[in-house]
Amino acid sequence: MKYNEIKISKDGTHFTYYGEEVFDRRFLQVLKFHSEGFAPVSDKTGWFHINLKGEDLYQNRYDRAFGYYCNRASVVSNNSWFHINLKGEKSYPESYTWTGNYQENICTVRDFDNNYFHINLSGERLYSKNYLYAGDYKDGIACVKTLKGFSHIDEKGQLINQKVFIDLGIFHKDYAIAKDNKGWFHINKDGNELYKERYSLIEPFYNGFSLVETLEHKKQIIDEKGTRIIQIE
Repeated sequence: MKYNEIKISKDGTHFTYYGEEVFDRRFLQVLKFHSEGFAPVSDKTGWFHINLKGEDLYQNRYDRAFGYYCNRASVVSNNSWFHINLKGEKSYPESYTWTGNYQENICTVRDFDNNYFHINLSGERLYSKNYLYAGDYKDGIACVKTLKGFSHIDEKGQLINQKVFIDLGIFHKDYAIAKDNKGWFHINKDGNELYKERYSLIEPFYNGFSLVETLEHKKQIIDEKGTRIIQIE
């Protein structure tokens, strides 16, 4: 069976394969299989992971478990968050108040002083600086927030430009959404605006076009130059 062909039942207690129940096991709750071939499940003993045969991946149990990414899974035990390896063992000594999912072998975490930063697969910090918020890396760039606002950093924790925004998204095909005191717009990797217009809501470009909402709450489609292509409403 391929992991992406295994589905969660409507009641969320077991798995199906082309409509037929598999594994002959039911749980209190299940989450979907990921590309590594494992799924988080819970029964009366707690949360753990199973493989594509429906077998327990390890004997440990947790208060909460999430999917494997980069062969690491985020779990919760006694209100402490950390990552485990494929043996169900803690991947590093530290614990946190929250952990994200590894992306590109890097993960964002929040410590017990509510500082955000990124760690590698060994649990080592990528940089010394703390942030009010730090998002996932995508193509080597992440969004972070300081008291000044949101910026983009590289894998060494260095700013990729000197621009600061009220809000900010990740880069998708070289462009990101950003917000200043006039509204939302798109920027390039230098942090420069693609056009002068501002919007109340905005989406990343999808194959060259973006759905936006004007400050008058009218929906439009614009291209990468900010030109209105379609007035939706």
